[in-house]
Amino acid sequence: MTEFCHISPTPHLNDFARGRKSHLVLAHLIEEDDQYAQWYEQEKTSNPDTIIIEDNSAFEMYKQGKPMYPSEKLIDMGARVKADYIVMSDYPSDPGQKTIDKAIEMAPELRAAGFGTFFVPQSRIGDLDDLIEGFRWASTATEVDYIGVSILAVPNAYGVEKGNKLQRFLSRWAFMHRLQQEGILDAIKHNNKRVHMLGMVDGYREVELLCQPFGQYIDTWDSSAAVWYGLNGIAFDHSPSGALNGKYEVEVDFNLHVTDSSLHDLARDNVRKIDELCRRYA
Repeated sequence: MTEFCHISPTPHLNDFARGRKSHLVLAHLIEEDDQYAQWYEQEKTSNPDTIIIEDNSAFEMYKQGKPMYPSEKLIDMGARVKADYIVMSDYPSDPGQKTIDKAIEMAPELRAAGFGTFFVPQSRIGDLDDLIEGFRWASTATEVDYIGVSILAVPNAYGVEKGNKLQRFLSRWAFMHRLQQEGILDAIKHNNKRVHMLGMVDGYREVELLCQPFGQYIDTWDSSAAVWYGLNGIAFDHSPSGALNGKYEVEVDFNLHVTDSSLHDLARDNVRKIDELCRRYA
């Protein structure tokens, strides 16, 4: 079954993240927020079998127009939360080889420090073939344990990351079909590599769209959508994507503390809907 990592503001981690089998943790928040870092460290101590993936915060930095989080800090931040895997530095909208070269450089150091390696293929905007080749490389590369399918990389490769929510919502569905046609998904499975869907685009039913045909390939998935929508008064709905207005583009405020119980209930219901889809297409 695809295990879902629900991302939450720090004050609500106990409400929405405790006891889950997998977590995705953001490197820049480990550094900036002691409460956030301590919570995940304690969660791993209490539940040693839970999987913690330390993300390199590339999506957040890219969206904010900031430089990528420094590669040299990732090991220290990963050690602080007892991470199992570290997402190696990746470079959205740059040629894919730049991210591959960085992975080849980083993998030995991460392995020596006791971490599994997590690789996120990238490409220039509009260069679908380059992105496919990044996945092809990862499917057999000894440097790679985990492969991330990015909500930036795939829409960027199709040229639909901005201004076209319908095409963006369908982009990873189309891309997974292409990987299947190329034999890349089977190569990933054959070589015992794990696959993670990074984030969510324009509605929670992307889980259904992808897991119904490809659930056997998708080990984990993360998103802040369920919690963040709910705490902002937005319920998942019965529209085709599950979110009539598409992605809620307001950046997550990880310091947000909501006391309104009705908003907590909305967030819990959103979480339940995603978890039910993951179980249904296990």
